[in-house]
Amino acid sequence: MAIWRKRETTLDLGPREVEAMEIVWRQGGSTVRDVIGKMEQTLAYTTVMTTLDRLYKKGLLERCKRERAYVYVPRLTRQEWERSRAEALVAGFLGSRPAAGGALISCLVDAVGRQDEALLDELEKRIESRRAERGTKR
Repeated sequence: MAIWRKRETTLDLGPREVEAMEIVWRQGGSTVRDVIGKMEQTLAYTTVMTTLDRLYKKGLLERCKRERAYVYVPRLTRQEWERSRAEALVAGFLGSRPAAGGALISCLVDAVGRQDEALLDELEKRIESRRAERGTKR
C-alpha cells in the first residue's frame, strides 16, 4: 500500500485499460471491434466500449466518428505515457516529505544496478549532462 500517494492521476490505468492501450498503440487507430478481436480475454462490446471511453475521458485517446463507429487514436506514445507516469510517481514521492529524496535516489540506483549495469552508466551520463547544462559541479 502506497501511503504517500495522495490521489490517482489520469496516467494510472487498470489492467484492462493497459491492455486496450497496448492494442491501440500497436495498431495506431482502433475501433471497439478491433480492440475486442485483439484482447486476450473475450469481453462484451459494451465493456470494451466503456474502457475506451474512459481512456478518451482521461485524455489518453482521441476519437473520431467513422461511419457508425468511433476510431480511437493514442494522444501519447507509449514512451511519453511511461515518462509521464514515472514523473508523477517521483513527484508524488518527493512531495510526501522533503527528506524522501535520499531514499528515492538510493532505491533507484539499487534497482537500476540490479537490472542493468549499462543503464546505471547511462544514469551517470545523464546526471553529468544535466549538471553541465546547469553549469554546476559535483
